[in-house]
Amino acid sequence: MNIAQFLSLLGGVGLFLFGMSIMSTGLKNSCGDNLQVILEKATTNKFVAVFVGLVMTVLVQSSSATDVMVIGFVNSGMMKLAQAIGVILGANIGTTITAQITAFNIATFTPFLLFIGAVMYLFMKNNLTKHIGSVIMGFGMLFQGITIMKEAIKPLSESAVFVNFLRTLRNPFIALLFGIAFTALLQSSSSATVIFQAFVIQGLLEYDVAVYLIIGAAIGSVTPNLLAALTANRNGKRSAILNLLFNIIRALVIIVIINFTPLLKWIQATSTDPGRQIANTHTIFAILAVCIIFPFTDKIIKLTYMFIPRLPEEKQAAEDRQLVYMTQVNNVPPNMAIHQAQLEAARMGTIASENFKKAIDCFFDYSPEKVEDVEQREETVNILNHAIQDAMVKLQALDLTPANLRRISAITIAVTDIERISDHAENIIEYASRMKSKKTKLSKKASKELSDMANNSMEVVNLALETFASENYENLEKIEKIEKKVDKQEKQLINHHIKRLMENKCEPIAGVIFSDMVTDLERCADHAVNIAYALKNH
Repeated sequence: MNIAQFLSLLGGVGLFLFGMSIMSTGLKNSCGDNLQVILEKATTNKFVAVFVGLVMTVLVQSSSATDVMVIGFVNSGMMKLAQAIGVILGANIGTTITAQITAFNIATFTPFLLFIGAVMYLFMKNNLTKHIGSVIMGFGMLFQGITIMKEAIKPLSESAVFVNFLRTLRNPFIALLFGIAFTALLQSSSSATVIFQAFVIQGLLEYDVAVYLIIGAAIGSVTPNLLAALTANRNGKRSAILNLLFNIIRALVIIVIINFTPLLKWIQATSTDPGRQIANTHTIFAILAVCIIFPFTDKIIKLTYMFIPRLPEEKQAAEDRQLVYMTQVNNVPPNMAIHQAQLEAARMGTIASENFKKAIDCFFDYSPEKVEDVEQREETVNILNHAIQDAMVKLQALDLTPANLRRISAITIAVTDIERISDHAENIIEYASRMKSKKTKLSKKASKELSDMANNSMEVVNLALETFASENYENLEKIEKIEKKVDKQEKQLINHHIKRLMENKCEPIAGVIFSDMVTDLERCADHAVNIAYALKNH
């Protein structure tokens, strides 16, 4: 192989990878946020989760993209590992569609696809049409890249160096390792498999060697997920480990099967086309592994927890995120169900109040651990908010009196106010993190003013939640008095802030954070008054 042919090979690989990326992006843009909504809503059943993972991966042409979304949902607490593993299994089947597509020889039509895709992408004004154009253009690039690669690798059969290298791959263990490393480098099992497929088509790679490369590619495909999990919380990391464990177990299962059964001969008998044989091998391996491993997913999840054990605070968070009182709203009298809703909202209020307190503490005494603690609790509040709102919808379907409906509405509004308090807590830790990263700080006077206002806001929040839970309204006057004091502090502190700015006694960044913090504290007090009055006269 000369320099020109080598560069042509690199160009073909580059065009193929870029085509994959363009096609994947175009498909995701065409679907908008629908993919994430489907992924979030349709994974309550493991069988459904497998199907969703398969379909999504076929649509976006990337199991890594699907798995990274899964990590995001697990990281945020919107999905459990038991749901995540179903999507991961489905994604492993869905990713095999690329090799099936590229097994077709449509090189003659590739230029036409590129032309049509480019015209749609460059000259059409409708966004959906442009996205579809990018999909077609990416599809054309993908096949054009394969065509270039096939032509470039033909002379490799005459290269002694390359032939000797391929001989080393006849050792299954070395082939397996090479498949892992090569796929990790490309960060795409689909791309790696298609490249192996091209080598087999040109007669440079034996089928038996390609089999182990494909098995290794499945393990190497986890690399993007492991990288994405580096910045995730412990649950996000568990999702990536879960994926890795599944693919390692999958590799072991497949290796045992192909060494003790005539499976490879059966697959080769499905077609005389070497490219189609590789595509079928990739697909059958994935389906077979999922069918065998699916009944043991709970065991894999337990194994995942052995690598990243559940901490005591995680157990508490998991308990907090489950409904405690509204577990059987359809099986109890309406009045009792509504009382359970009130208890559930009050419990959520306690968590939100604690989060508000922790955030204030973090603002004045910053630490990364406190930031993570507030973020985790904010996720808990958000999950509870959705769970309570869903349960309230079920409540409204019961045979209720007008008074009951008004009470349900009042509790629903109170839940929203409670959730907003936790949102403000999240804002506060963002201010604290920004001050830390910018290495700025408030003056002693400004810090003292904020501390006093924060204590008042915290007090009114606690009093309001006690009033909501007990429906004892003897503290309403005190709540209103403190809330008015907070309103007055807001105006005073902003005036003091402007004065310090004019006298150059305040750093600009600290000044902006000071103003934002004052606003958040005042709004928390407003939400508290709403909560205190929520059930009065209902």
